[in-house]
Amino acid sequence: MMDDRIFALDIGTRSVTGIILEKEDTNYKVVDFYTKEHTERSMRDGQIHNVVAVSDIIREVKKKLEQTHGTLQKVCVAAAGRALKTTQATATIELNQQPIMEEETIKHLELSAVQAAQVKLAHGSKSEEYHHYYCVGYSILHYQIDEEKIGSLIDQSGEKAMVEIIATFLPKIVVESLLAALGRAELEMEALTLEPIAAIHVLVPESMRRLNVALVDIGAGTSDIAITNAGTVAAYGMVPVAGDEITEAISDAYLLDFPLAEQTKRDIVNKGEAIVADILGFETTITYDSLVEEIRSKVENLASKISEEILLLNATPPKAVMLVGGGSLTPEITKLLAHKLKLPENRVAVRGIDAIQNLVPSEALPKGPDFVTPIGIAIAAKQNPVHYVTVNVNKQKVRMFEMKQLTVGDTLIQAGLDIHKMYGRPGTAMMVTVNGKEITIPGQLGQTPQLFVNQKKATVDHMIQNNECVQIERGKDGLPAQMTLEELIGELPTKVIYFNKQPIKCYANYYVNGRKQAKTYQIKDRDIITYEHETTVKDLIRITGKEKVQQTNAFSVYVNNEKVTLPMGKTRIFVNHNQTDDTQLLHNNDKLNIEPATTPLVSDLFSVLGKELSKTIHVHFNGQFIKMERPCYSIKRNGEQIGPDTELQDQNHIKMEPKIEEAFIFQDIFRYIDIDISKVSGDFKLYVNERPASFDGEIKDGDQLQITW
Repeated sequence: MMDDRIFALDIGTRSVTGIILEKEDTNYKVVDFYTKEHTERSMRDGQIHNVVAVSDIIREVKKKLEQTHGTLQKVCVAAAGRALKTTQATATIELNQQPIMEEETIKHLELSAVQAAQVKLAHGSKSEEYHHYYCVGYSILHYQIDEEKIGSLIDQSGEKAMVEIIATFLPKIVVESLLAALGRAELEMEALTLEPIAAIHVLVPESMRRLNVALVDIGAGTSDIAITNAGTVAAYGMVPVAGDEITEAISDAYLLDFPLAEQTKRDIVNKGEAIVADILGFETTITYDSLVEEIRSKVENLASKISEEILLLNATPPKAVMLVGGGSLTPEITKLLAHKLKLPENRVAVRGIDAIQNLVPSEALPKGPDFVTPIGIAIAAKQNPVHYVTVNVNKQKVRMFEMKQLTVGDTLIQAGLDIHKMYGRPGTAMMVTVNGKEITIPGQLGQTPQLFVNQKKATVDHMIQNNECVQIERGKDGLPAQMTLEELIGELPTKVIYFNKQPIKCYANYYVNGRKQAKTYQIKDRDIITYEHETTVKDLIRITGKEKVQQTNAFSVYVNNEKVTLPMGKTRIFVNHNQTDDTQLLHNNDKLNIEPATTPLVSDLFSVLGKELSKTIHVHFNGQFIKMERPCYSIKRNGEQIGPDTELQDQNHIKMEPKIEEAFIFQDIFRYIDIDISKVSGDFKLYVNERPASFDGEIKDGDQLQITW
């Protein structure tokens, strides 16, 4: 075959299409093509189940084209997108309230999740060897901190961080069986690509891959999905529903055999109607509208499955959806997909070969979407072939398919290294008790593994080339827990208490194992830590050194052998004008007033008893205001008469006897006034309220007394 010609094969579920392209400068021209259907179900879901049968069909296609174009020895092929395996998995890392500071740590966590997906995929198959699967891409579904979804893990604190990914893998057996079928047909694989990559390559040039676009290849048995975003093919997927399901619905509705139902579907799509005879021999005219009604539920199901997979792979609806493959001509499929993805109808469209910009138009080639993938295989496999890459990882040779630009992370996954075990161990934690509560102080997180490419430091995103050497070294262990009292508890607050109107600052203290410590004290394992965060009246009195104001016992005496408690014999405490005791908690800006104990007098005793100490009246004598008193009781202590101003002592025994109540008389006034008798001459007269009176005459409160001589 000439150097400027490309021979490609599209090995599908129903048929094998061979196509020859010729390169003219930057353009491509279709020289010839030939399609041959399988005689048996030798292909299922993109996997060759009967290598001999498939190779026979390939040989026939090759022979047909060789009749016109000479010997064909090398061929470009694609691994079917439907052979890709998509799996979700998670990976976690313990944080112990220490935030992730570097993106590299997150990348390692993501790779651990991809590796978990690879293992999960292997466990679900006959082979337990997960290196039999090659990762061709993964997307982040979400991150979590302590089971709460979050946008980014950087600088987030918590107990545990988690990432959930969706990863796509290509089984090694798919490529090996493809090589075997080509070998039996005496063909050498010139280049390999993936079918979704092939279609995207010719429909979505690299300059447009920054757009978030979904390409769906609706074939006979499956619908293959590829999604572009941020300049790359970001995800792949497949749903096991496609054009055959629609054909089966037509077959059931109109009693047609499968091949006739398939032809009827195509005729109605292309011509608007078809006249068919069912298995009973009756002819029926089927219009486009009647067909739509009969198959609506099946088309709805196809649209639902495709849209659900797109949303799973992309998390949100893409900006646009391109449909290729024979099944893309299914009636109403574009409208239903737009509706389910909440996109305008003009954002979902079928694309044919006329959308391939660098393809020279040819009258011999059908214009529809059927040949987009075969042409894409020829162009993409030649321009962007998938190579085998050999990399030395920790002195172990690892072979990989270069489905995308490979990174150090890809080599670690394929080498089967347990990335979790390459992390440094966390530093030793400490257990301490703080105010009776046990607390764990975690050690420093272990460091991420150190990566080297050709002995130069690298990251997991570092692009890898064929025959390069990758070295991964276990990360350093974290340091043991280290923390000061202030770092653990924080700066304890200072309170201001107004003590008898004077501001007093109260500083809380730290205590470790019963000893007072500074806030810079380095905590040790098993330390018992306390701190005074609450201040009582008693604490404040101790702080100010005024213990002398404390008097714990009330003052008591016995009156006629009965105990009487005198409150003025005890210190009284008021907080914000409310009487309390020394256990009262004090808060910032509280006002504390203390009235110290005093020695009670006899008069205080009578106040407590609620008894009248003396009978009192007030009179005026010769214009002078006079207060006159007469004791109501006889008061004795140890037989000795005492008066109202006598100080009492604790535990005194007092005897009180009431006196006979007598009226005040005029002559009582002389106990309160001084009269110079030498100046008195002649007769004198007594008056009470300006009325004549006598010395023994009764007087009352408010009376006016007068003596004249």
